[in-house]
Amino acid sequence: MDRTSVSSSNIGAIGYEAETQTLEIEFLNGSVYQYTGVSVEEYEAMMNADSKGKYFNANIKNRYPFTKL
Repeated sequence: MDRTSVSSSNIGAIGYEAETQTLEIEFLNGSVYQYTGVSVEEYEAMMNADSKGKYFNANIKNRYPFTKL
């Protein structure tokens, strides 16, 4: 999955695959997580958020099933 670099104190890059509703987060510490069942609207809202980390913590983390890659 292609990821887009983002400006964040905790997140390095974000990827999304609409067909499978999979959100991929690459953290600055090198870990990568995939979150499933994430709508395209949720992804777009995260990408447009002033703080990607705050959006992630409030709306993605602990709300969607995930796998650490």
